[in-house]
Amino acid sequence: MARLVCDRGLVRSDSEHLWQAIEARDPRFDGWVYLGVVTTGIYCRPSCPARTPKRENGRLFATAAAAQAAGFRACMRCRPDASPGSPEWDRRADLVGRAMRLIADGVVDREGVAGLARRLGYAPRHVHRELVAVVGVGPLALARAQRAQTARLLLETTSLPIVEVAFAAGFRSVRQFNETVRDVFALTPSRLRARAQRGGRPPHGGAVSLRLPYRAPLDADGLLAFLAPRSVPGVEDVTGGTYTRSLRLPRGSGVVELEPAGGHVRARFVLDDLKDLGSAVQRCRGLLDLDSDPCAVIAALGPDPLLAPLVARAPGRRVPGHVDAHELAARAVLGQQVSVAGATTLAARLARTHGEPLTRPAGAVTHLFPSAETIASLDPGSLAMPRSRGVALVALARSLASGELVLDPGADRREARHRLLALPGIGPWTADYIAMRGLRDPDAFLPTDLGVRHALSSLGQDAGAPAVVRLAERWRPYRAYALAHLWGVTGVAAGVRAAA
Repeated sequence: MARLVCDRGLVRSDSEHLWQAIEARDPRFDGWVYLGVVTTGIYCRPSCPARTPKRENGRLFATAAAAQAAGFRACMRCRPDASPGSPEWDRRADLVGRAMRLIADGVVDREGVAGLARRLGYAPRHVHRELVAVVGVGPLALARAQRAQTARLLLETTSLPIVEVAFAAGFRSVRQFNETVRDVFALTPSRLRARAQRGGRPPHGGAVSLRLPYRAPLDADGLLAFLAPRSVPGVEDVTGGTYTRSLRLPRGSGVVELEPAGGHVRARFVLDDLKDLGSAVQRCRGLLDLDSDPCAVIAALGPDPLLAPLVARAPGRRVPGHVDAHELAARAVLGQQVSVAGATTLAARLARTHGEPLTRPAGAVTHLFPSAETIASLDPGSLAMPRSRGVALVALARSLASGELVLDPGADRREARHRLLALPGIGPWTADYIAMRGLRDPDAFLPTDLGVRHALSSLGQDAGAPAVVRLAERWRPYRAYALAHLWGVTGVAAGVRAAA
């Protein structure tokens, strides 16, 4: 799918193609574009089962927030606010893409627009102007739409008192909460809850159970096969098709259970602070790459003569991300020049010795992985690993703890790579691995990775690094997905530099 060109939130490019998709109720476009219907005042996802309006009565928006700002309310039949996220924001490395990733992680609610702008390195007015030019609304409206979605999830899936829902969703007052819910859903919070819970109120046991949507197909088995051998005892667990792990979140800790099911991923969150729900959901979506557009990836890689059989065999292949880029970076350093099993052993030892015990453990998941601040305080010589690796790990952690190195969702990917390579003991493989999984760069690639070289050799290709770099040029802008397909050829568990 081509990149959408937007003018103040209205989609201007390729509208004929988009209208054909809407008229066909094509679910592949859900989350990419939103349809506002002038005659009803409702906005829908493209796959909405309701009757398609005449084209002159429709307006196409790039975000749900832009549709809401234009006066449209969410369709209660197709739930457009619950569509998969747009892969556009992972693909974009510019200011708008960085801002959208930070807003999705809840930065505006926690730090305000000034905090968002500070992280991006621009003035608040400039950030607002750039967002309005592309998505039609500024950061406050985008954060408001996200709060409304979180509020609906809490109203429908928990029995929390409505006042507690308001503050857990990030609203500053109950009045603001009530007004937003009425504006977005045309229902009061109590009526929205009653409508969803006609079959009975869910028990309030401190857990929130949700369905995470995605664009089909999804290679769920491939995701679990990647995560299982890398699961760190005490921090992660894969049992019976369910992936469980601890979460370090802005306001506290938590545990999530993720289980792929037909058409969605079942997620169960137990959080210290429900205000972290939006961030937790977004990070788990990134972990499983649920906002990917597999059809666009297939269209780009499927015609390639080398990759075509691999894409046909696993058309829903995803690039596993991570819930915490700091943890991922530390584990990438631990995984240098060792096997998957060796890297996991080192990470488990570090977590057991220096990780924080969970207040509410879940089975085998008992600890948080150590924070960058904790690792930064350690003596490299005290770590049970080669001293050079200990020095690299502590130097990385100190750079993260000081803020010199930024690996948050809005990080400048080029700047992050430059700073990583300046640290002792970190080379291109580690920096690019962090970009791929920690910073969600769909075009990151690892030309020296042993798993990639083994796969290419088995396919009759020159596996030397210069030849691999040249070959991968034809896979842009989805080189990370090409790499994931290559890893699937021989199994990444066998590669010593694909260990983290």
